[in-house]
Amino acid sequence: MRSRSVAVLAVLVAVALGGGIVAAWGLRGGGGPGTPEKVAAGFFAAWRKGSLDRMRDLVADPPGDFADQYRALSRGLTVSSIIVEPRPVVRSGPRAAHADFTVTRSLVGHGDWSFRAVLRLGLVDGRWRVLWTPATLYPGLKGRGEWKLSQVRLPAVTLVARDGKALPDTGILAPYLTDLVDGLTPEGYDEEAWVIELRDNGGPPQRVKVLDHKPGKKIRTTLDRHLQADAEKALDGAPGAASIVAVRPSTGEILAVADGLGGLGAFVGLYPPGSTFKVVTAGALIADGAGPGTPADCPASVVTAQRTIHNDDGHELGRTTLSGAFAASCNTTFARLGVEGLGAGKLAASARRFGFGAGFSPGVQMAEGSFPDPGGGAELAEASIGQGRVQATPLLMASVAAAVADGSWRPPRLVPATLVREGGGAVPAPRPIPGAAALRSMMRAVVTGGTAAGAGLPGGTAGKTGTAEYQNDGSSHAWFIGYRGDLAFSVFVQAGGSGPKVAAPLAAEFLR
Repeated sequence: MRSRSVAVLAVLVAVALGGGIVAAWGLRGGGGPGTPEKVAAGFFAAWRKGSLDRMRDLVADPPGDFADQYRALSRGLTVSSIIVEPRPVVRSGPRAAHADFTVTRSLVGHGDWSFRAVLRLGLVDGRWRVLWTPATLYPGLKGRGEWKLSQVRLPAVTLVARDGKALPDTGILAPYLTDLVDGLTPEGYDEEAWVIELRDNGGPPQRVKVLDHKPGKKIRTTLDRHLQADAEKALDGAPGAASIVAVRPSTGEILAVADGLGGLGAFVGLYPPGSTFKVVTAGALIADGAGPGTPADCPASVVTAQRTIHNDDGHELGRTTLSGAFAASCNTTFARLGVEGLGAGKLAASARRFGFGAGFSPGVQMAEGSFPDPGGGAELAEASIGQGRVQATPLLMASVAAAVADGSWRPPRLVPATLVREGGGAVPAPRPIPGAAALRSMMRAVVTGGTAAGAGLPGGTAGKTGTAEYQNDGSSHAWFIGYRGDLAFSVFVQAGGSGPKVAAPLAAEFLR
């Protein structure tokens, strides 16, 4: 076995029987009893012995099919052996820690398959436990996975980064590259190749790895390898399923996609945008003649259109300005102005300017976002603060931030504009954003003195926080969108709670 600076766990798997495991173990355990280091060491040691029951015992609230999920992967892919390389445990707070590890599985007749995963740990009822989810087994996995090897015919292309260098064909970026290859449909095909296919929780098959395939014609994407690595590294600190999408405002090019939501979640997953949608509402108000200094009221609660709207934590500013209400994310201000000042037509027009309902460039699946006509009344009040039936993808909200930075909304794309045109597509003209300069000053105020002031964002960053309720019990998604120079981004944490406390610090880590 190769010598390594990290401990190596070598496991020989009896695939057909799903039975015992015989191996050599070299993990150096750290910490004492009751520490995350001890629990992580115990989890990997149990894996060494093939003791799935012992692994399960170290997990907080394990699923009933815990062991079956591990067996399903090994049997479905005819795994003959595994090498796991754990990295040191990193504590991210007094109650949270994680340990990265790389898994290399040898597949009978098809070589090796490697990817990086994360073992998350937390303090539960006074004891450190493994916080296991299906994403521990494979990044982005949401439910029970069905794994198999399939033969397919593949387009004769290889996707590379914007600098011409290779992109990883495994990990959380792989589904996007696979989908892009399928969408480009170039002329000519290679011979049949073997691929790893995954059905996540009964969903459609996803191709996660191509095996034994010779590289074809290179096609440059818009992805930046360094920003992609930065985004994936920042995502390691997320408390749950999350994504970071980065876009270049001046062109609409997608620079990075770090997606722990599963599949193509950052591009097609629709979620309420919450207070990040106030960028769109503020854009409508400015287009209608308002400005950052326009007087506005921010009470703790307000009744408008027979709907009672509350501010988060009951905060209030009293008499303030539009910019002040935006920086403090006053729901009461924007719900009332949406109903009593704008109306459904002007708000819908602003949503269209920012890309809601717009068609995107060909080549990859991208959901358009949803802004159904709210008509009026309570639904309009909710729509004005990004709730109700308003939905957006992380990609769309990154493009909203990019539109403010550049002054025009541009359809996001993963391939150069020349390739879009060569494929018979068109790159739509940019859509001007009225009052973009005023919106930029308001988004800067969010970071310098508003809801994101304590997130540690570097100088020159502007943005908007969002805490988007998605259940009646107050459960919320955490958002932060923004830009710095010619880099715009969205950070989304599914069921993450507070945008200021959870999503904005992840953005700061990404930008650093």
